[in-house]
Amino acid sequence: MQVHSFLHGDTETYTHVLADVEQQLCAIVDPVLDFDAKSGHTSTDSVDEVIAFVRSQGWQLVYIIETHAHADHISAAPHVKEQLGGQLVMGKYITEVQKIFKQVFNFDTSFRTDASQFDILTDEDSVLELGDIKITVLHVPGHTPADMAYVAKDSEKQVVFTGDTIFAPDVGTARCDFPGGDAKTLYHSIQKLLSLDEDTVMYLCHDYPSQGRQHCPSTTVRAQKQSNIHVKDGINEAEFVQMRERRDATLEMPRLIIPSVQVNIDAGNLPKPEANGTRYLKVPINAL
Repeated sequence: MQVHSFLHGDTETYTHVLADVEQQLCAIVDPVLDFDAKSGHTSTDSVDEVIAFVRSQGWQLVYIIETHAHADHISAAPHVKEQLGGQLVMGKYITEVQKIFKQVFNFDTSFRTDASQFDILTDEDSVLELGDIKITVLHVPGHTPADMAYVAKDSEKQVVFTGDTIFAPDVGTARCDFPGGDAKTLYHSIQKLLSLDEDTVMYLCHDYPSQGRQHCPSTTVRAQKQSNIHVKDGINEAEFVQMRERRDATLEMPRLIIPSVQVNIDAGNLPKPEANGTRYLKVPINAL
């Protein structure tokens, strides 16, 4: 098993490539589309580096895994699929998120809330096979109802792709104030992750390093239990919920939440062009 991580600097998001090197099979986790909010311009420059890497290794892409419907970047899954193939994986509870945001954006009846935009829907204990790597799914709601973590294991080691549930020890944990989020639920989801073997490497979806530290794509369960500023050993549920809710009340909405969510709940597909050939995103006023 190998994992290669690519930092998207603008959104501080990590895209990970998980590979069974011997069988030349791989999965891409959380690919990012470049998006300039000032101009509405998109590009694939960043994700094309990931695609070029996979091609250079001669690997076949089997899965494109989205850990959840991101609120801070637009998914590049459609572009990856067009270039490399693969099946798009999402947690089955994306239907709850689709229903919530269909109302927020007042989408018409053509917008599907049955998750049929995705190829594979996962639930707790679902298993994906990637050569000799077994990928087991953990449902870890709290940040959103649809968050999933993906535990990958072969004969030599075990890693987990955490999505936004937990960050580096000096950063803490995900916010819970989006529609459908809940701090108590997140606490219990994190306990699932911290119950994994302490040597398990945690691959993070984001890193927001404190001053003087370089971006880092991973940590370990042991490090989280020892020093995560929000949820290390000794911090109980009530303390966590009080901290999380107080902190969330001070946070601004993510810079790219409005374009990101409406695209990502539709599997990363941009809106269809209108009669003039231009695509348009919607901006709800005073709704978030």
